[in-house]
Amino acid sequence: MRSLTKNLVSFIKKEDGPTAVEYAVMLALIIVVCIAAVTALGKNANNTFSKAGSAVTS
Repeated sequence: MRSLTKNLVSFIKKEDGPTAVEYAVMLALIIVVCIAAVTALGKNANNTFSKAGSAVTS
């Protein structure tokens, strides 16, 4: 148990942990922005193709 505590304290002092957390947060934000962009573009493309399809069939 003592070595686990020692390793944990060592990990926190090295600043590798906070750096990994910062990268994880940045990655999560990038993923959210990408999903929002794809959703918005998908809806816009769907509307465009629907209009074009209805114009062709009319």
